Amino acid sequence: MTSPQTESVTVAWTVLDSPIGPLLLAASEQGLVEVVFHADEPTAAAALDRLARRLGATVREDPAAPHLAEAIRQLRAYFSGGLRDFTLDLDWSLTTGFNRRVQRELATGVPYGTVVGYQDLANRVGEPGAARAVGMAMGANPLPIVVPCHRVVESGGGIGGFGGGLEMKRQLLALEGVLPEPLF
Repeated sequence: MTSPQTESVTVAWTVLDSPIGPLLLAASEQGLVEVVFHADEPTAAAALDRLARRLGATVREDPAAPHLAEAIRQLRAYFSGGLRDFTLDLDWSLTTGFNRRVQRELATGVPYGTVVGYQDLANRVGEPGAARAVGMAMGANPLPIVVPCHRVVESGGGIGGFGGGLEMKRQLLALEGVLPEPLF
């Protein structure tokens, strides 16, 4: 009697040095699955452990893995000012329901160099009373920068929150020309 085989998931990862600090990048066979800010050794190890548990995956460092190598190339181009639109395959496994709808709308409907309000994003996904839930969806975004939650701001003109910290959000918005470059 044979037991059914379960399909194993492998996730390749690397840490990319960037102008906003080290970023942990993780990609499955489907595409980029996670970007983690402030990826020093303990943060990266904890994130990889969580990722392995959530996906039931084996994780291995492999910056040459196809989806990962392309993510590295495109992120470097973005940070150098040579890329405005990411064309990466994305693995949406870490997000579901409302959060996924909001994040997909953000990824496709808010171009480089623009911002959107939490309320406007709620309206775009057909949930006009869900501006606060949009904020929660941004905080749960597993693919920041690529799914540009830094482009979501308060309707009244405030910068809003950001998982990487407000200074990092300012840096990303300055890179895209939305805010002036910091003086120092």
